[in-house]
Amino acid sequence: MVSLGGFATKLFGSANDRRIKKLQPFADIVNALEDEIAVISDAELRAKTDAFKKRVADGESLDDLMPEAFAVVREGSKRALGMRPFDVQLIGARVLHEGSIAEMRTGEGKTLVATLAVYLNALEDKGVHVVTVNDYLARRDAEHMGRLYGFLGMSTGVIVHGMSDDERREAYRCDITYGTNNELGFDYLRDNMKYEREQMVQRGHRYAIVDEVDSILIDEARTPLIISGPLDDKSDLYIKVDTFIPQLSEDDYEIDEKQRTATFTEEGTEKMENLLREAGLMQGNSLYDVENVSLVHHANNALRAHKLFARDKDYMVNRGEIVIVDEFTGRQMPGRRFSEGLHQALEAKEKVEIQPENQTLASITFQNYFRMYDKLAGMTGTATTEAEEFGNIYGLEVVEVPTNLPVIRADEDDEVYRTAEEKFAAIVEEIKTAKEKGQPTLVGTTSIEKSEYLAERLKEAGLKGFEVLNARQHEREAYIVAQAGVPGSITIATNMAGRGTDIQLGGNLEMRLAEELADMPEGEERKAAEERIRAEVAELKQKALEAGGLYVLATERHESRRIDNQLRGRSGRQGDPGRSKFYLSLQDDLMRIFGSERMDGMLQKLGLQEGEAIIHPWINKALEKAQKKVEARNFDIRKNLLKYDDVMNDQRKVVFEQRLDLMDGEDLTDTIAEMREEVVDDMVRRHIPENAYAESWDIKGLTAEVEEALNIDLPIAEWVEEDGIAEDDIRERILVAATAAADERANRFGPDVRTYVEKSILLQTLDHLWREHLVNLDHLRSVIGFRGYGQRDPLQEYKGEAFELFQAMLANLRQMTTKQLMRIQIRATDEPEGLEGDGVPEGAEPHHLDMMTGEDDAGEDGGPMRWSDAHAVSATSEQTTDPESWGKVGRNEPCPCGSGKKFKHCHGAFV
Repeated sequence: MVSLGGFATKLFGSANDRRIKKLQPFADIVNALEDEIAVISDAELRAKTDAFKKRVADGESLDDLMPEAFAVVREGSKRALGMRPFDVQLIGARVLHEGSIAEMRTGEGKTLVATLAVYLNALEDKGVHVVTVNDYLARRDAEHMGRLYGFLGMSTGVIVHGMSDDERREAYRCDITYGTNNELGFDYLRDNMKYEREQMVQRGHRYAIVDEVDSILIDEARTPLIISGPLDDKSDLYIKVDTFIPQLSEDDYEIDEKQRTATFTEEGTEKMENLLREAGLMQGNSLYDVENVSLVHHANNALRAHKLFARDKDYMVNRGEIVIVDEFTGRQMPGRRFSEGLHQALEAKEKVEIQPENQTLASITFQNYFRMYDKLAGMTGTATTEAEEFGNIYGLEVVEVPTNLPVIRADEDDEVYRTAEEKFAAIVEEIKTAKEKGQPTLVGTTSIEKSEYLAERLKEAGLKGFEVLNARQHEREAYIVAQAGVPGSITIATNMAGRGTDIQLGGNLEMRLAEELADMPEGEERKAAEERIRAEVAELKQKALEAGGLYVLATERHESRRIDNQLRGRSGRQGDPGRSKFYLSLQDDLMRIFGSERMDGMLQKLGLQEGEAIIHPWINKALEKAQKKVEARNFDIRKNLLKYDDVMNDQRKVVFEQRLDLMDGEDLTDTIAEMREEVVDDMVRRHIPENAYAESWDIKGLTAEVEEALNIDLPIAEWVEEDGIAEDDIRERILVAATAAADERANRFGPDVRTYVEKSILLQTLDHLWREHLVNLDHLRSVIGFRGYGQRDPLQEYKGEAFELFQAMLANLRQMTTKQLMRIQIRATDEPEGLEGDGVPEGAEPHHLDMMTGEDDAGEDGGPMRWSDAHAVSATSEQTTDPESWGKVGRNEPCPCGSGKKFKHCHGAFV
C-alpha cells in the first residue's frame, strides 16, 4: 500500500526533483553562449576576468554574471585541462554558488564542478577558500586546477602543514586558496594570538567550498581545534596509575560501548583506593575527597585507555608515538592528541615516552569556524542522510545533483552469518570467485586490525597480489586506489571517504603515464610507449566491464549509513556496471551492541546451519533502522555540544574583536583612562558602601588598595576628616591623582612609546586572562551536568556561570592592566626615535613585571630583563653578561648576550 506522501512524490516529484527541474534552464543558457566564447583567442578569454572584476566593482551582482562566467570557465577548462564540464556539473556549480551542498556521486567530477563557483566568487577580490580533508588533496587540486585559474588570469595558493607565516600570508592573498580544514582553523586561532595586524595571515572569511563536507562538518564537528602550551610533567603519576588497571577484574568496572564510557564499580573504587594508598599517592580516606580530584581524573583516563581504546583501531604506535586513527576515514592523524590527559594515559599503556599535558591557549570547533564565513557551500557524494543536521546547524540545504549517466550498479541484499568466522570464510570464497572471473574487487573493512586479519586469511587461502589500503599505507594511497580497477585486482581498504582518486576500470591512465614515463624524454619512443599504455588500459577496461565492473564487498556495516554509501559509491561511476554486497555476522559491533542476542536465538530456532547465511530485504531494513537510531543519537550529542560551545564562541568573538580593535588603535589613552576610572569606582564601592555612615567606611583598606593597585600614596584618612566630604568627592580625588600620576609617567615615555607600552600590556594581559578563562570554562563544563540532579537545566546554569566568569575576567583585565601601567618604568639609552621594525621602541629596557600582581621585581633602578618568544616574563639575575655595558644596540643586530637571536627578539624585546 503506497502512502499519501509516496503517492504525491510519484505524481509531482520530490522537492529535490523540482529544484533540479528549475535549475535545468540555467544550463541551457550557458550552453547557448558556448559557440560565441569558443571562437575568441586565449588572450581575449583571459581578458574576460579583468572585465568581470570591473563589472563587479561597478556594482553588478555575481548572479547576473554567472552564465557568462560559467561559459568562460567551461571554455578555459577545455583549453587548459582538456575537460568540458557536463550540464549536470553546471547545475552542481550553481548549487555551490547559491550557498548549498551539492550531493554528487563518486566519479561525477566534483573537483571540476568547484572551479566554476570558485572562479565566479573570486571575482569579488575578497579571496575564496577551497577546503579539503588532507594535504595531498589540497596540493593536488591546487596544482591541477591552478592551471585553469592561471590560464584565466587568477592566482592560486595552497596552505599545507609546515609553511612559514610569510608563505601562508602570500597564499591567502591569492584569488583562490586551497587548504585543509585543520590548517585554516589553526591559522585563524594563531592570527588571534598575534600582536600586530601585519603579522596576521588570513584576510577574512568571505566564501568557502568544503570538499567532503559531511566528513568535515559532521564527522569532525565534535573535535575542537586547540592550540596549547605545556603544563607540569606528570609522567611518573601516569605510569604508576597505569600499572594498577591490569590488576582489576571485570567486576571492578562497567563498560558502556554505546555511550563510550568506562566507570569503576564500588568494588573497583575500593580496590583502586587501596592500590593508590599503598603507593603513597592518595590523601585522606576516600578517592573522591577534594584533595584527590587529580587522581580520580588519572584513574578514569587509565581505565578508558585500557578498556575503551584499542590499538590499531582507535590509535597506532608509530615510531614511539601514539598516533590517532580517524574513526571515519581510517587515516592517521599525526599531530592530533586526545585531550584532558587521555593521550598521556595511552602513552603510559603502550610504554612509550609520555609527552607533558597541555593547557589550552586558544580553541574553536569546526562548527563555529565555518559558520564565520559570509557564504558557505559544500560538496560530497553522501549528504542526504544528514540533511537535517546541515540545515539546523549550518543553514545549508542539500541538493542531490543527478548523475551524467544513469547508475546501473546492482546493490544486493546483505548476507548475515551467526559468527565472524563463518562470515570471513564466506568472504574469502566470494573474493576467490570474483578473482577467477577477472572482476576487480574492493573489500571494505572498519579498522586496520580487521583489514590485516582479512589479508592474513587471503594469504592462507593462497590468494596473492592484493593491496591493503589503511593508515599504514598512507603514502601509497593514491597509487593503490588508482589501480583498484584492474581486472582481477583485490584491494582491502578501511573507510573510502575523501580518497580523492577515482577507481577507474582498467586502471588510472593518467597515473600510469606519469609513473612509467617519468624519466623518458620527449620523442618518438615516448609517444610509442604512451600509445602502448593507452591500448593496454583500454583492453583492461573492456575485460573489467565484461567481468561485471567493480565489485564492492563490505565486511561490516558502519554505524552511519553515509559511510556505507561512500563505499558503495566507488562502484558504478559514470554509467559503468558494478555490484555491491555487505557480509555481516551477529558478532559485528553494530549487531552486537544493538540487540543481536534475540536474533541469534531466533536463527538457531529456525535451524540455521553453520556456514549458512540469512538473506532478506527485512534484514536490510532492520539494520537501517539501527543505523538511523545511532545517527540520531550522534546528532543530538553534536547539537548539545554546539549549544555549550556557542556560549564560549560568543565570548571568543568579543575577545577577538577587542584584540583587533586594540591592534588597530593608534591611541589607547581613552581606553586606558576608562579602565582606570572603573578600577577606582570598584575600589571605592568595595570600601565605602553606598548610603553607609562614614564610621563604617574602611578607609585603611581603601588607602592600602589604592597604594597597591595605583602605586600612589594618598592621605585619604585626612580627607575623611574634612566636613561634608562624600564618597563621590573621595572617588574624584583618587581618580584625579591616579590620572596625574599616569600622565606624568607616560609623558616620560613619549607618545609613541606610550602607545606601544599600553597596547602591549593590554593585549598580553587580555591573552593571559583569556587562557585562564578557557581552563575555567572547561572545568565548569565538566561538572555542570550535576546541576540536572537538582532539577535545574545544566545549559542555562552554564550560560549564567560562564557570563559571570566572563564579567570577572573583564574586571581582572581592567585591574591588572591599570596596576601594571601605574608601575612600569622604561629607561631609554637615548631619546626614543619612534617605532622601528616590529614596533619595539629603540633602546627600551623593560622591567620584570609580574603578569598577575604587577609587581616590579627590578625595582626603581630599572634593572634589565629578557622576555621569551612566548612573551612569558623571566628575570635575568643569572645572566653572565652585563647589558649595562652594551651601549646602544640596533634592533636587527644580533643580541650581545650570545643567544643567537636578534636584539629585538631577545634583550631588546618588550611585552
